[in-house]
Amino acid sequence: MYIAMNRFKVIVGEENAFEQVWRSRESRLHEMNGYVSFDLLRGPQQEDYTLYASHTVWANREDFQAWTQSEQFRDAHKNAGKGRPLTTGHPVFEGFDAVSMEAEAVA
Repeated sequence: MYIAMNRFKVIVGEENAFEQVWRSRESRLHEMNGYVSFDLLRGPQQEDYTLYASHTVWANREDFQAWTQSEQFRDAHKNAGKGRPLTTGHPVFEGFDAVSMEAEAVA
């Protein structure tokens, strides 16, 4: 498994707008080989930003890399950076090869 994360510093007061952008976008991830799941995570609020992370799980690094070079990726990101600024800068990417993963049923 491969985990692809982008961390975003969202300007305080713009959290709802940022979340709406993610909820309303057409990601096309489901069209890609090796795609497992996606989550948008809200982290702690600092004085001037709230930390968010997009968290995508892939079967392997190669499937993720294929996504980044696909028509689906270009389509999903075509409106990035348009409109009023919602973040303090560009996202920070972090990629992880899974060493150990365990899932439990949530009651």
